[in-house]
Amino acid sequence: MNLILCGMMGSGKTTVGIRIAEILGRSWYDTDSIIVEKHGKISDIFERFGETHFRSLETETVRSLMEKDGLIISTGGGLVLKEENNVLLRKNGKIIFLRATLETLAKRLNADGERPLLHNTAESLYERLARLIKERTPIYEKVADYIVDVDGKAPETIAREIITVMSFKD
Repeated sequence: MNLILCGMMGSGKTTVGIRIAEILGRSWYDTDSIIVEKHGKISDIFERFGETHFRSLETETVRSLMEKDGLIISTGGGLVLKEENNVLLRKNGKIIFLRATLETLAKRLNADGERPLLHNTAESLYERLARLIKERTPIYEKVADYIVDVDGKAPETIAREIITVMSFKD
């Protein structure tokens, strides 16, 4: 079984995923990193080919990862918005939603210029994040096998909570 971390950009999926993998001695993969390695920068993919093409690359990535077992996988923020991805993830995985407040996400993402969904818009960062949280949170909650609130918690604490609740042994 694979362990999949989902949630908004800035929620800690990468940091927590790496820590879980270290504790458990498992392999960690980040869907966005795999796409960047194979196809180039995400912002360039969005600019040249559009979001729809990027989402198809996510599905291709999920399909290949779910052929393996025992992985820790950090997903891109929008990956679980596509039902096909969720079906693939559930076949061999448990999904954990890392839930963070708007204030936490805004603070973490304020200086990040690499997020095309945040910076190619007339909305302020705060407005854009608020809208994305409102749109995505119900979907994250629906697909998650477990929800972890991350505000004010260290990555180590979050990682250990997930390991405990998912009954993994470190």
